[in-house]
Parts: sequence; C-alpha cells; structure tokens
Amino acid sequence: MMSNLIDIHTHYVPNGWPDLTEDAGPQAPWLKVESETEAMIMMGTKEFRRIQSDAWDAEVRLRDMDADGVHTQVVSPTPAFFNYGRSGEQASRIARIFNDLALEIVEPAKDRLIPFCQVPLQDTDAACRELERCIANGHRGVEIGNHVGDLDLDSEGVVTFLQHCASLDVPVFVHPWDMANSPRLDRWMAQWLTAMPAETHLSILALILGGVFDKIDDRLKIGFAHGGGSFAFWLGRMENAWHGRNDIIGTSEFPPSHYLGRFYVDSVVFDERALRLLVDTVGVDRVMVGSDYPYPLGERPVGEVVRKSEFLDDTARQLISRGNAERFLGLV
Repeated sequence: MMSNLIDIHTHYVPNGWPDLTEDAGPQAPWLKVESETEAMIMMGTKEFRRIQSDAWDAEVRLRDMDADGVHTQVVSPTPAFFNYGRSGEQASRIARIFNDLALEIVEPAKDRLIPFCQVPLQDTDAACRELERCIANGHRGVEIGNHVGDLDLDSEGVVTFLQHCASLDVPVFVHPWDMANSPRLDRWMAQWLTAMPAETHLSILALILGGVFDKIDDRLKIGFAHGGGSFAFWLGRMENAWHGRNDIIGTSEFPPSHYLGRFYVDSVVFDERALRLLVDTVGVDRVMVGSDYPYPLGERPVGEVVRKSEFLDDTARQLISRGNAERFLGLV
C-alpha cells in the first residue's frame, strides 16, 4: 500500500464550542455529546448529523491515516458551519471560533494535519481579514462554499476574495453546500447523490463563463471537491453550447476547454472509469487524492480507486497521490 498519500479533502468538527445562538439564531449549531466517542450535530432542535471522535481526535485520525497509507491530511471545515446567510459580523465571529478550534485539533500532529480555514464569504473585507488572521496563525489554505445565496463564484465580492487569495499564494478548496431542496430531493439522499455534483459543476461553470479565469491570473490555486462534480462528463456539451449559442454563452474570452489547467479536482469518484474520464479531461497533473473523511459517503481505504486503477502508470499514480497536492499546497 502507498504510504505517502496526501488527502486533500477531509473535514473536522470540534467536540464542542461556545453558544452561537446570539449570532446564528434559534437554529444555531451545537453538539449533543452522547459519549466520549459519539455525538450528534444539532441545528437548533433538529438532528443534523451523527459524528464520532474521528471528527475531532487527532489520535484517532492518525490511526486511520496510518491504516490507509495517508501521510498528510488537509483538514477543512464542515460546510454546515459557514453561515453565509448571516451578517458578515455574525459570520466572522463564528468563523473565528471554528478556525481557532481547528488549530487545536491539528496541534498534536502539525507535521501531518494541515488546517484550512473558513471565512465570512458574504462580506469581502471581513473574509480577507479573517483569511489573513488565519494564515498568520498557522492555517495553510481556505475552504469556501460554492455559492453565497444566489451569488455564484463569479460575483464581484467573491472574485475580489479569490484575487486576494492569489496574491497571498493561498490555496482555495471549493466545497458544495446549501443544496436546493424539494420533495423529489428528500428521498435516497438525492441532495448528496445528484445536487452535490451539479452544484460543483455549476461553480466551475461560473468561473469559466463568468470570466473569472480571464480576470485572475494563474497564480490562483483553486480545487474542487467530488471530482469536480459532473464537469468532466459534460465538458463537450459546454463546448458545443459555447460555439453553437455564442450569443448567450460566449461570456468568456475563450471556449471552456481553454481553461483546463486552471483548476484542480479531487479523486472522490469511486470508480476507475470515472477516474479515467477525469484524468483524460482535466489532466493527470490536476487530480489530487481526496476522501471526504470522516463522513460515511467518503472513500475508505483512502485512495483505493487511484491505487487500483490499471490505466495509471507509476508516474501518474505518484502525481495524483502526492505530487499535485504538494504543488497545490505550496509544499514544493
């Protein structure tokens, strides 16, 4: 088993935090601790997600990493705590709490656990300030949601924030969140099975057709969760639409395929055929191992599809397993 993997996509949840009701209202998140190893994330009076100590305990996390051959994890926020719908001031206070708790979680293994912060993305100035504070305190990068209400990643405030990240050489990891809800999506975890990939695809589309890649130079290091969603499968459809209906879709300087190489994706696609399409589409130098640890829809053992995919040679496997992430994280 490969023992030098860098896992670019994992999450943490602290084992408790101060009362957030004043900033987040009656639906404020809190943790119902049920034992030393079990807890339930609550949103007000509603159960949101059951978690275990692997969400906050570095020792448990390291034991799982060793079992899976993972040397390094990027440890990012759980998107449910972003609070983009609150005021910038409220979200800033919440972000500070979770960002500081993240540093405590990784402290026992700072050589192997790399923290990414969260920011109040709805308030550009506040987001830039919190980013700077976190980088000074030891965070390596930032995780953001793929939209802020009805604003996509090409909105003016988000573009300004991304420019700031580029100027500071801070990597950005984009995670889908706040998916659309309807009776049809309430069955079978359909929000996670269909809406999450669609949201991720849409966020890449916003960077391309919103002209963001035309405005920001290639210093920006930005990666997307869940294999970039459905982007790889539908690039041809986007390309055809850009040429066939350029009067509507020709909002970027170049067709969509031109921007391949401007972003990274993780490998959480669970199937060798999907991974092959992903590598063929975005490039072997733009795919990084991710797992979505410690959540049950993640990949365990971490990197299993990369490890078993016969179409990858040793060079490609090493790039996906470690080399691309080292470049994304600025470790080389």
